[in-house]
Amino acid sequence: MKDIVWPSTPDLDAFAADVESGTDPSETPTALSVEKGVPIYDGTTVDGSVAKEWVRILSQGAGVFVIKRAFADLDALDAATRVFQDIIAAEREAGATAGDHFAAAGTNDRVWNSAQKLCLRSPEVFARYMGNPVIDLACRAWLGPGYQIATQVNQVRPGGKAQAAHRDYHLGFMTGEQMATYPPHVHSFSPMLILQGGVAHSDMSPEAGTTKLLPRSQRFQDGYVAALRSDFRDYFEANHIQLSLAKGDAIFFSPALFHAAGANRSRDVVRMVNLLQVASPFARHMEQVDRTAMCLALFPHLAVLGEPERAAAIAAAADGYPFPTNLDLDPPVGGLAPPTQQDLLAQAVRENWTQAAFETALEEQAAKRVA
Repeated sequence: MKDIVWPSTPDLDAFAADVESGTDPSETPTALSVEKGVPIYDGTTVDGSVAKEWVRILSQGAGVFVIKRAFADLDALDAATRVFQDIIAAEREAGATAGDHFAAAGTNDRVWNSAQKLCLRSPEVFARYMGNPVIDLACRAWLGPGYQIATQVNQVRPGGKAQAAHRDYHLGFMTGEQMATYPPHVHSFSPMLILQGGVAHSDMSPEAGTTKLLPRSQRFQDGYVAALRSDFRDYFEANHIQLSLAKGDAIFFSPALFHAAGANRSRDVVRMVNLLQVASPFARHMEQVDRTAMCLALFPHLAVLGEPERAAAIAAAADGYPFPTNLDLDPPVGGLAPPTQQDLLAQAVRENWTQAAFETALEEQAAKRVA
């Protein structure tokens, strides 16, 4: 059987006309403002009523939005920053040089799987940091319950290079030849499975290399193939926008949005961003995350959180999807599916289980799934 051939050459004129149609403020009635085509929201006031608005933005609107003051607890953010810096120092001392998108390996700093590393090194900080109802609201708006978060810290020093324009995981991590073997309808639904985001751990300006964005570019069906073409990349460089972010702000965007990290042209700003890659429970994630170890570390620190913060922390740590499993050993109870790891962790907190009892129950649940 021959490979599927991409049916057409991407049309730059059609792409440009769509992108340049701009963002109509009437599409974002609850936004604080629209800056350079990007809707801006206030994390201290957003609630569940904004979910449908965010879905429209990600699918048919700008493709990106910013939440100012997404982290009301900056002490928790700073505590997480200190842990990340400790991890960076430890990994450098151990001789690790993580691959880097911005310069030669080792020039800047990247912490892969930073969520798991934070949770296991300092679960109390993880609980405060990831127990964020605003982040949870954005993830649920696009992906529904059971989403899974993986994170990667980028710390980019002055002189850090810019990326080329691209789209993101899944299709965006393939070569042109590979992605062209997937039929057009897969290119259309793939972005529905992932939400990209980032949390600013420091104030940063375009000079320090905030992400270059092309609002509305996620709407173009041929975009995964187009993002590899020089004419589309030239258009991106001529028309992208960049926004300033303050410490504690968060940005979310469709993985299909044309974007690229900017060059850090500052003299003394070391920008740190914790990148969020949030996957639908129906999707394969990019990183292997030991969520069982995270649950065990996090459990003693959940009781002190309020209910919204606890729910967000559990969603960030535990597996929210019940499959695949062994249905002979793990049958559905009171429904069509067995309890998830999130269900078990929430139950253990609600019923004041001991650490030993929770560990035993978690091991039993894991054994049923792999037997």
